[in-house]
Amino acid sequence: MKRIMQSGLLLFAIFLVACGAPAIQATLPAPAVSAAQATATSAPAVTFPLTITDGLQRPITLAAPAQRIISLAPSNTEIVFAIGAGSQLVGRDVLSDFPTEAQAVTDIGDTFIELNTELIISLQPDLVLAAEITPVEQVAQLEQLGLTVFWLSNPLDFEGLYANLTTVGQLTGYELEAADLSAALQARVAAVDSAVAARAETPTVFYELDASDPLAPWTSGAGTFIDLLISRAGGQNAAAGLQGAFAQISIEELLVQDPMVILLGDAAYGITVESVGQRAGWSGLAAVQAGGVYPFDDNLISRPGPRLVDALEELAHLLHPDLFD
Repeated sequence: MKRIMQSGLLLFAIFLVACGAPAIQATLPAPAVSAAQATATSAPAVTFPLTITDGLQRPITLAAPAQRIISLAPSNTEIVFAIGAGSQLVGRDVLSDFPTEAQAVTDIGDTFIELNTELIISLQPDLVLAAEITPVEQVAQLEQLGLTVFWLSNPLDFEGLYANLTTVGQLTGYELEAADLSAALQARVAAVDSAVAARAETPTVFYELDASDPLAPWTSGAGTFIDLLISRAGGQNAAAGLQGAFAQISIEELLVQDPMVILLGDAAYGITVESVGQRAGWSGLAAVQAGGVYPFDDNLISRPGPRLVDALEELAHLLHPDLFD
């Protein structure tokens, strides 16, 4: 479990939320946006002052598009840059390391440990973009300092992701760019759907979050974004019988499920393909015997931003390489 806390897994309880944070494990709906706002061709002009309900069901009003933004989560930072508003980001949390340009933005601390509130105030933000990993107490603290804080819910599916892009686009004045990005992502997801529809089999997949205890490794259960992505990529989650973004599966159950593919979301913490076969009881798994163990960039799958589509594409290529030659 230690690696999960270190990775800052963003919560999905769905895209997974960092388990070490005191944040609420909410499954609140994504901010309400109309279907007409989904594409650049139909998106109406956004007028200000603008009021949008955030993930905590609070009406947040901006007098004008936010020009000085502080992001409290890597997923938010990636969204801001992806829609083209990166130049308006004046502060970001310590874990925000993508894209590379984000690393040049002022580091305002760690939402899991401590934020530098004095620095945040000095940056004079007109919008603080919080995420589901942000504790509500932290939101209240920042608001007591006179800051405008918008709490962006984790998406529960791709439609929720597109809605989040729309929302951030409206808040920043990049609604058309957000709509274009959303349309491009939808096309990529549709391409994967079309390809995997022709699959000959649906392999069982085990996604490893932390195997500090190899007899009861941590994974992600049913109803999470990892579960959704595995299914959407043409696989079956070996932990589908478990519940929660972070769940332990016994080695006995893992042997029963006998996954054809094992994905190492903890590869960044020194777990290697070779070491998996050396664990007690693991050598008999089909994935180990057939060379179906792969490292996987967990940032793609644990940060509820545009790179979730990258994760879907990579998963689909790993599970069904013959469909993408």
